[in-house]
Amino acid sequence: MDRLARSLSHLLEVIERVEAVGAHFKSLRDPIDTSTPQGKFALQVLGAAAELERALIRERTKAGLRAAKARGRVGGNPALKRHDPEAIAQLSAIRDRRYMADLLASMAAWLPKVRALRPTSSWGKVANSLGRLGSPDRPWTADRLSRAVRRLVAEGLAEPALIDPAPRKPPKDDILLVIAGIKGADPEISLRTIAARLEDLRIRTPRGGTTWSASSVKNLLDRAKEQGLMQEAEAT
Repeated sequence: MDRLARSLSHLLEVIERVEAVGAHFKSLRDPIDTSTPQGKFALQVLGAAAELERALIRERTKAGLRAAKARGRVGGNPALKRHDPEAIAQLSAIRDRRYMADLLASMAAWLPKVRALRPTSSWGKVANSLGRLGSPDRPWTADRLSRAVRRLVAEGLAEPALIDPAPRKPPKDDILLVIAGIKGADPEISLRTIAARLEDLRIRTPRGGTTWSASSVKNLLDRAKEQGLMQEAEAT
């Protein structure tokens, strides 16, 4: 049970995700079958007992460290204190295995949403939309999410396109110049064709969207004419 989740709340979250896809959890060693009310209750009782056991172990460990400190003993790994390269490499490998194990355990909760939003949205926007999804201990950040996805891509568990750069959102004046340039190069071009060209260039709308409408293009063309940008584009 302690291998399945870090806490009772985490255990219940895991079970909710399992049931959300129409499945149930059944233990081969314990009398647990979440397809029945009795099995779900037994799971909660065992989960609470496992959480209590972890808390007691933590308390005994802290008490032991306090007693050792009172006797003059200093904790820590002697090899790490000596900056031994082999010890540092071993610790790094252990941390990396734990990190990868956490990713594998949680990716089913958050990766589908990342796939739906990347790479058209920035890492910051995707992280904000995820919140604590698949990360109950702390909310996602842009750097942490980017690192996680890049690791999954490196392991062949996610699509490389997810780490492509997000489309740049140019300042409004830059958008006007781009649209004026397209119109100046082909005066007969239609508004819908300009919209399609902007989407091909992965230029965002003034509101940050990725889909351009003919009316949005017309509004910006009118502004470009008011600012004299159309004459400049035609002159070049």
